[in-house]
Amino acid sequence: MNGLLAALPEADYLRWQDRLEDIELTAGQVLYQPGERPAHVVFPFTCIVSVRQVLHNGSSTEIAQVGREGLIGMALFMGGASTPSRAVVLSPGLACRLPATVMLETFERSRDVMHLLLRYAQAAIAQMAQTAVCIRHHTLDQQLCRWLLQNLDRLDRMALTLTQEQIAGALGVRREGITATALDLQAAGLIRYRRGQITVLDRAALERRSCECYDVVRREYARLLPARPRR
Repeated sequence: MNGLLAALPEADYLRWQDRLEDIELTAGQVLYQPGERPAHVVFPFTCIVSVRQVLHNGSSTEIAQVGREGLIGMALFMGGASTPSRAVVLSPGLACRLPATVMLETFERSRDVMHLLLRYAQAAIAQMAQTAVCIRHHTLDQQLCRWLLQNLDRLDRMALTLTQEQIAGALGVRREGITATALDLQAAGLIRYRRGQITVLDRAALERRSCECYDVVRREYARLLPARPRR
C-alpha cells in the first residue's frame, strides 16, 4: 500500500477507491515533462520515480526520489500546476493513478486531506533542499551511498537492478565516476556489483559511509508522515 493512501481518512479513501486505477510502470517511462500539467496523480507501490531538474541543453540531475511514501504530481495541489522538472521511472513496478480533478476537489473540500498532502509536500521539499546541499558539499562516494540507501528504503530488498548509466544520470555525473566509486565500495565489502545489479552486503557500513543527508531526510519524512497502515 502507498503510504499516503494508507494515511487517508477512511471516508476520503472510499470516495477515491472507484477512481483509482492500477498501472504498471516501466523503467525509463516519463510521467511528465517540464511545463506539462499532469492529468493524473500517481501513487507508487513497488516502483521508484526520479524527479529531475532539466536544463535547456537537455542535461538533468535528480532532485528527489518518490516511492511508496509519496506521489507524483505535487505541483497540482501546490497551485503551480506544472514544474520545470521531469518525472521518469527509475525502478519499474506497480502504482495507481487518480484523475487530477478528483484529487483537487478532495484537497479543497477535506481539511484532513489538505493537511496530509501539505505535510508530504514539506517533506518532499526538504528532500530537494538536502539533495542540493549534498551535491554541493559532499563527495561522490557519500552521494552514492546516500542514493543507494534511499533506493533500499523504497524497495525493501537488498538487491537493486540499476545500470551505471542510470545512476550517473540521476546524480548528474560522468559514468566513469560511478564506476570508480562503485569499485571502491565493492573493494570495501559494502556492495557487490554484477551486470546491472547492485547487492548491498553491509547496510550498516553503507550508512556510516554516507553523509548526514540520508538521515536528515529519513527523519523528516518520519516526523511529518507517521505510518498509519490501512487494514
